[in-house]
Amino acid sequence: MVGITSLTDKDRIFTNLYGFQSPELKAAQARGDWDKTAELMKLGQDKIIDIVKESGLRGRGGAGFPTGMKWSFMPKEPTPGRPNFLVINADESEPGSCKDREILRHDPHKLVEGALLAGFAMRARAGYIYVRGEFIVETEALRKAVAEAYAAGLIGKNAAGSGYDFDLFVHRGAGAYICGEETAMLESLEGKPGKPRLKPPFPAGAGLYGCPTTVNNVESIAVVPTILRRGAEWFKSFGREGNAGTKLFQISGHVNKPTVVEEAMSIPFRELIDKHAGGIRGGWDNLLAVIPGGSSVPLVPAAEIADAPMDFDGLKALGSGLGTAAVIVMDKSTDIVRAISRISYFYKHESCGQCTPCREGTGWMWRVMEKLRTGDAHVSTIDQLYDVTKQVEGHTICALGDAAAWPIQGLIRHFRPELERRIAERHGHIAEAAE
Repeated sequence: MVGITSLTDKDRIFTNLYGFQSPELKAAQARGDWDKTAELMKLGQDKIIDIVKESGLRGRGGAGFPTGMKWSFMPKEPTPGRPNFLVINADESEPGSCKDREILRHDPHKLVEGALLAGFAMRARAGYIYVRGEFIVETEALRKAVAEAYAAGLIGKNAAGSGYDFDLFVHRGAGAYICGEETAMLESLEGKPGKPRLKPPFPAGAGLYGCPTTVNNVESIAVVPTILRRGAEWFKSFGREGNAGTKLFQISGHVNKPTVVEEAMSIPFRELIDKHAGGIRGGWDNLLAVIPGGSSVPLVPAAEIADAPMDFDGLKALGSGLGTAAVIVMDKSTDIVRAISRISYFYKHESCGQCTPCREGTGWMWRVMEKLRTGDAHVSTIDQLYDVTKQVEGHTICALGDAAAWPIQGLIRHFRPELERRIAERHGHIAEAAE
């Protein structure tokens, strides 16, 4: 990739990602957090939104929607009795994703300061951080950071001496993947079962408690203070056009050194793996396929992914997606059909059951995947399964139906010969037994 350079240490936003230093307030301030925050707020609410728009920041939770544009949907003059709210999605439950938890554990003040600045820009009276139920240590670290910020006068009344009042609350979920969907999260925050809402109305019109609300990912909010301090042009200098900034990549699976690392967007896949993950286990010739953005995106075969740019548009061109940048590497020892079947079971298990295509389809797709895993099917079953994934995709209230369908579609698209081989082998054994 011409013109794409990897990140240098001086340009890293998350300087305590690995917890080598203390996450507490004094250490965070020594790293540059909370530095003249009130001065940043003096830029004005609309100006902050314009800078975030100009920076090209796209949501880091998976969808990649432009963050500044999302903020601009919020009412500029909140109606009395209907305050604006900011909700931060820390329900990191996508298999393969493990970046937000590192921010909560080791750099929580970046998130707390980001919440204040984002909340101020959107005229939000309060912010809620919804944390995945299994994140015990992370929640404790975050709550401590929020308490420190209150004690130091950085949030609450006259937050950071800015004259703006902003409260921040930490809420632990109960471990439901579906609550990572923004409207299901709002339902859960209100004390109801976590089931997605029909849209419209969208949260910016009627969200938490019926009030205007914006839901953003942890990483999306945590990078905002640095963007405001260093400028939109600095952030835009990383990555290709339309794919700006730095990104936390989570690399797991068959690499020599699994890791979470901050890198420039659009870095070639090969460079990302060789530089930060110690290369593919057994060498590059041993690579089978990669799930580049968390379990919900389709896999990409080795030949297509090796030199691909790791960004939203580059992976979309390959029929997959960047998602949360949770890179799951699979070498040739992987039973690829079993791997996708296991992912299929996850989505069956986590469906809230509200939509018929998802409630019925996820279970049916998993059962058929298990038959294909053992070869106990007919070749026509492959086309039937693909057809059902298309009936599920795009026909549910939220994107869980899509997330259940896409991994299977990727498998059929790229590894159909393997599915057919298993069927032929199974039927061959049956024929031999009959003789």
